Amino acid sequence: MRSINQLLQELDGYLHKNDYSGAEQYLLARLEEAQDPTIELPVRNELMGLYRKCGRKEEAITMAEAAMKLLYTHGLEQQVGAATTFLNSATVYKAFGMAEKSLPLFQKAQAIYERALPPHDRRLAGLYNNMALTLVDLKEFSQANALYEKAITTLRQTRGNDPEIAVTYLNMATAAEAELGLEAAEARIEEYLEQARRLLDGHPQQDGNYAFVCEKCASVFGYYGWFLFKNELEERARRIYGQ
Repeated sequence: MRSINQLLQELDGYLHKNDYSGAEQYLLARLEEAQDPTIELPVRNELMGLYRKCGRKEEAITMAEAAMKLLYTHGLEQQVGAATTFLNSATVYKAFGMAEKSLPLFQKAQAIYERALPPHDRRLAGLYNNMALTLVDLKEFSQANALYEKAITTLRQTRGNDPEIAVTYLNMATAAEAELGLEAAEARIEEYLEQARRLLDGHPQQDGNYAFVCEKCASVFGYYGWFLFKNELEERARRIYGQ
């Protein structure tokens, strides 16, 4: 039986080639041979994420429900690993327009993470960002903004997180538009975009994560009319990927 680290390394071989079909077959084979929840849960988490990325709603939801059932069957629902499953499942529901079902799962993950993790842990920031996106969908804007601020506070406690803070500011810009409308939120949006630009420009580590964030942020800057910076971010990503 493969260890989790071995499994993830082998899975990366498929994902780096964008071979989603191969990744699915690999994970299904590992699921078939899994003998205990310490292997089965990570495999189901990877599968639900894969199905979500591929837009396969029914498979993603089925996998999320099976993973959560496994938690309760084995009494694992209060462990840190369970929070990852709740978070991934919530993200599945959010991705397919079921924000009402995702929010309680984010809240379960939040209760575990805030109890078990140190306040600077990046997993907390990821949770806050994703949970805030759901709250924006539910038009709970004050709660969403409070979580975005918590994400920024968390990320600023350690070095090297400027790209992730930039993403959070762009999320806040989108939330401001959703709450106030594009015209009324214009000044606030410009402030958030400028904060994100400074963080991306000032980040020294030109690696794969930075390239990924540049690609992710470029479309948002383009949407708000920052076309030159959009093009610059896309060029930065191309340069890094081409190294």
